[in-house]
This record gives sequence, C-alpha cells and structure tokens, in this order.
Amino acid sequence: MRGLLVGALLLAGLFLTSFAYGAGGDGILGFWSTRDHSAQFMIYKCGRLYCGKISSLREPNYSAKNKAGLAGLPKRDIHNPDPRLRKRTLVGLPLLSRFHYAGHNLWEGGQIYDPDDGKEYSAEIWLDGKKNLKLRGYLGFSLFGRTETWVR
Repeated sequence: MRGLLVGALLLAGLFLTSFAYGAGGDGILGFWSTRDHSAQFMIYKCGRLYCGKISSLREPNYSAKNKAGLAGLPKRDIHNPDPRLRKRTLVGLPLLSRFHYAGHNLWEGGQIYDPDDGKEYSAEIWLDGKKNLKLRGYLGFSLFGRTETWVR
C-alpha cells in the first residue's frame, strides 16, 4: 500500500511539473511581450500547429517626424517583397507559422516573418521556465541566427 501511495504521489508531481512548464504543446498559447514591452504577440493554434501574430504595439502609428508622408497612419508591412501585402497593418500581422510541438518544451519546423526586412526565416521556440519564451530565427542552420526572449 505504501508503494502505491508513493507511486501516486510521484505521478501527481510529474503531472503538475509538466503542467507548470507547458503541459504539452499548448504551453506557449497566449500573449507574450518583448522585454521592453514595445510589442505584444498572441500565439494560438492553427489546426494542429501553432501560429502567432502581432496583437499590439506601444507605438502603432508612424510618428509626426515620418519623412515618407505616413505621419499618424498605422504602421504597415512596407518591407514586404510582395507589393500587394505592403498595405497590411503591423497590428494583426501574422508573424509565426507552422510550428509543431516536438516535446520537452520545444516547438520546431516553423517560420517567422520579420517585418523589419520583409523576410521569412526558419525558427524554433522553447520555453525557458514559466514566464520566458525563447524564439530563434535563422537561415539554413540554427547556428546562423538570432534569439529573442519574450515574456508572459
């Protein structure tokens, strides 16, 4: 009986630990911010995969000093290589796509779009504790990339 109780307690502890650190793939769902809180992102399920978009920006409009005549207008995806997509506003812009949960708080096989240069990069995401999300975008090999930290 004592062995059964110890086993049940260990199993409950493992369950609670996995829940606290992600509970499978859904651990990244929700809202995340850049460390300086200049942008907020929403990660959501898109079918069986995981996607994300820009949900808000601290400064969603171009400043009064904008030299391109865009002062006061919502910031747009002006660097997109497809001219038809350059009018999309940054708020609501799809940023993360096609991530699948690989286990152990790691999401792989996805893409990240960088509106600063209009390019899409391979990417992976992992949870670093309960409140930090690491996102690494790269070209070809993960070695050639950049890692960002977002906070819950």
